[in-house]
Amino acid sequence: MHSKRLLMMFFLVYFLIAATGCSAAPDLSGQAAEKPAPAPALAPVRLGIDNIDRHLTVFQGKRVGLITNQTGMTSDFQSSIDVLKAKTNLVALFSPEHGIRGAIPAGAAVGSYLDEATGVPVYSLYGQTKKPTAAMLDNIDVLAFDMQDIGARFYTYMFTMAYAMQSAKEQGKTFVVFDRPNPTGGEAVEGNIIQPGYESFIGLYPIPARHGLTIGEMARLMNSEYNIHCDLVVIPMTGWQRSMHFDDTGLPWVMTSPNVPTPDTALVYSGTGIFGGTNISEGIGTTRPFELVGAPWLNAAALAERMNAAGLPGVAFRPVYFTPRQAEVKYTGRLCGGVQLHVTDRQAFLPVRTGLTLLYVIKDMSGGKFAFTLPSTAATATIDLYTGDSRVRNEVPEAEILHDWDEAAARFKALSKQYYLYN
Repeated sequence: MHSKRLLMMFFLVYFLIAATGCSAAPDLSGQAAEKPAPAPALAPVRLGIDNIDRHLTVFQGKRVGLITNQTGMTSDFQSSIDVLKAKTNLVALFSPEHGIRGAIPAGAAVGSYLDEATGVPVYSLYGQTKKPTAAMLDNIDVLAFDMQDIGARFYTYMFTMAYAMQSAKEQGKTFVVFDRPNPTGGEAVEGNIIQPGYESFIGLYPIPARHGLTIGEMARLMNSEYNIHCDLVVIPMTGWQRSMHFDDTGLPWVMTSPNVPTPDTALVYSGTGIFGGTNISEGIGTTRPFELVGAPWLNAAALAERMNAAGLPGVAFRPVYFTPRQAEVKYTGRLCGGVQLHVTDRQAFLPVRTGLTLLYVIKDMSGGKFAFTLPSTAATATIDLYTGDSRVRNEVPEAEILHDWDEAAARFKALSKQYYLYN
């Protein structure tokens, strides 16, 4: 009976405190349990397209063309096509690699057609025509760009933008970029600068593999440093900070292409993307592209052991076996041994250094089965286009290459700071 009275008194005190709105409640020790102070909230990130109403004078009385794909949308999932259709005189759409809706596989040609939803003509900027022609731009005054980039130099969207900027300059058009976050952050920069003679659609200018810029900042840099000099307008984001990775923004992620399904993919891509120039599977055809790396003849446990022993920051390697299931990819239907990259500290993680180390280790333990690939339509080995020259293919020591890449990245970062739009 005594214990029942004590229990009733406890609940009476608790409800009296709750009723008076007191911010602290008693704990079992009789001490007041203070509520933790709330963490300071970051300002919500608003995309360039979210901020269009502040910049409508740019489009007033003008015929507008838009380069976009499925990633071109507002923070509340409204298509940028629909936004411009409602607020401007949208007369043309331009499609990059993977098509206007992102449904076309990597490397496949994209044709020109009418967009069913709007009836607006869509011109292809992938395949035979990567640069807008004079005829394509004849009936527009403003050419706009709104696509989510992933912060890696050999992802083709930024060079679709560069070619379009060149055409805008040549044809006397205004070029507008709706800015978006760099999903891997805006602080870290890692090397492998493109050297003269190794330019391609995955490396048009001397830009490092992980460049640390938003797409709007990249447009500003390319416009000035690489002598495009078009009439450029960047519509900035609000609330974005350089330390942010994509998960910090609160924005919805849309697959930027079929093999970049998540921000995790974007983070590793600037490192493991180089396996596109080898006979090693980069996990395409699995649910974890670019996070899985392997081949049928690799010993998964031995590879994981060597990679973990390398002491690379912010990443752990788990031995895995996987079977690519997509048609026309490396080792489709065959069991591959390899590793999965698990990023344990994304601020410390160095994807470019990690990717190169992984390549050198796999080559060393492959028993002669490792090979670089040569595309059928080019004289230059694909790995040279990824890494910027022939040094990796010609077996220059890894430490020497990394030293030179680090110096080149530092120079690029110092150069690029003048084009920053965000702290």
